[in-house]
Amino acid sequence: MLTYLFSTICCAVYLSPIISHVKGKEFPEQDMAHYRNRIKSMFYHAYNSYLENAYPYDELRPLTCDGQDTWGSFSLTLIDALDTLLILGNHTEFQRVATLLQDTVDFDIDVNASVFETNIRVVGGLLSAHLLSKQAGMEVEEGWPCSGPLLRMAEDAARKLLPAFHTPTGMPYGTVNLLRGVNPTETPVTCTAGVGTFILEFSTLSRLTGDPVFEDVARKALSSLWKTRSDIGLVGNHIDVITSKWVAQDAGIGAGVDSYFEYLVKGAIMLQDEELLTMFHEFDKSIKNYTKFDDWYLWVQMHKGTVSMPVFQSLESFWPGLQSLIGDIDSATKTFHNYYTVWRQFGGLPEFYSIPQGYTVDKREGYPLRPELIESAMYLYKATGDPTFLQMGRDAVESIEKISRVKCGFASVKDVRDHKLDNRMESFFLAETIKYLYLLFDPDNFLHNSGTQFELGGPRGDCILGAGGYIFNTEAHPLDPAALHCCSKNQDERKELQDILLSLSEPLKSPDDESDASGEEDPSSVVSSESIALQPGERGKAPVLSCPTQPFSARLAVMGQVFTDSP
Repeated sequence: MLTYLFSTICCAVYLSPIISHVKGKEFPEQDMAHYRNRIKSMFYHAYNSYLENAYPYDELRPLTCDGQDTWGSFSLTLIDALDTLLILGNHTEFQRVATLLQDTVDFDIDVNASVFETNIRVVGGLLSAHLLSKQAGMEVEEGWPCSGPLLRMAEDAARKLLPAFHTPTGMPYGTVNLLRGVNPTETPVTCTAGVGTFILEFSTLSRLTGDPVFEDVARKALSSLWKTRSDIGLVGNHIDVITSKWVAQDAGIGAGVDSYFEYLVKGAIMLQDEELLTMFHEFDKSIKNYTKFDDWYLWVQMHKGTVSMPVFQSLESFWPGLQSLIGDIDSATKTFHNYYTVWRQFGGLPEFYSIPQGYTVDKREGYPLRPELIESAMYLYKATGDPTFLQMGRDAVESIEKISRVKCGFASVKDVRDHKLDNRMESFFLAETIKYLYLLFDPDNFLHNSGTQFELGGPRGDCILGAGGYIFNTEAHPLDPAALHCCSKNQDERKELQDILLSLSEPLKSPDDESDASGEEDPSSVVSSESIALQPGERGKAPVLSCPTQPFSARLAVMGQVFTDSP
């Protein structure tokens, strides 16, 4: 433990000059504090409007001041907003809502739910809240973070999704009924992101609970998807999960594909998995070769590389942030500035933007208060300290307040050209947009911890937790990689101890019990071990190291930023 602590602190000290926050002249601390307070006010206006007008429905309808169920009747906005409450410093409300969700949310319901959305919003939100519950001042169970009521809720929700993975390829259906499983008439066609966006949440579940089934199905889905890439190294947009045949063959980094690439990078960091990083680098080469033009990324035909859609989609603006995680800061900054010019043109990002025409695309003019450009600004500010990224955050606050604020919360923008509004406030506005804005202006937030602060936890109280390096899932729910290591280490040691106990429970054989001359074993000599939970098997693995070595080029991952040792 002391070795791990020493290494963590040394890593933080070593990296602090690289990741220091250089506050530009335009943003002295008083301006940073001003925008933090503005963003808090935005959050509580939206959050209180949801509680007063929409709870227990999934989402708020801000123009009519009522609610609607959208993704499965989970009180979704509460789950999605829970960790944001803590990040804003509201421990009391976090504790109240965490207890409320345990008492009221039931996943045993006859509802058709999106496998993708339920995973990133519900499973991811509950896992994050579980891992942050001690930070929030909640009384935790003995053995936390390897046990706890919010963890059990996350596991329950994830088990409802497992039937979707029962396909010949291991790639999941897009929709599952939480009570009855997959409908026999369910379409086998799903988007690429709907196949490849599970490794963070499902690996976290497996490592915390000791049940490998979640990580196993996520890895099988990734493996099957990897095998379907084209001869030029690209994947399409929609695939048949039964036949592995591509239905939509447009390749790009935006809608329908985006979080697949995101999870390869973040999964590699969180799990220290070289194979996942190799997959991403192979894709990155093809993406640069065939889709990148003047620091924009177009859509191309996956087999030929010919341009099919010369458009920028707002969901693509996560890409500069992802590039920062692998150290490609120069390319990330150039692309970010392209996207930022579109924001300044409209006061928000339209869903589709025609690059040749420099204008919106018909029927894709809306801005549902998405977070992706703000997310990239946060990562790039952390990596560079350039106040330009704070300016983007300032513009976002001013635009959203001016255009979208209504009596009951914040309304999605139906058309960025005339700023007409739509009657919906997606839960990701509180889970992602507000969270990334606040973290952009709060460099001292505990999530930005570089290893100088930590807490002890785990079954024996000897695991270092909360020391930084949080990985955000694609719904901005932070996960602590140290917790995965802590629980995995405990499970390995427990397995080894059980194997030792099993071997000691077997009585010594007398000469009379030896096998006969034919070499066949006397069945009566086989020892039953029904009283032991695990049956005798392979020899247990040696416990993993407290500070695991990192075998690939991304050596250090602190505060979500990876620094490579390559030039």
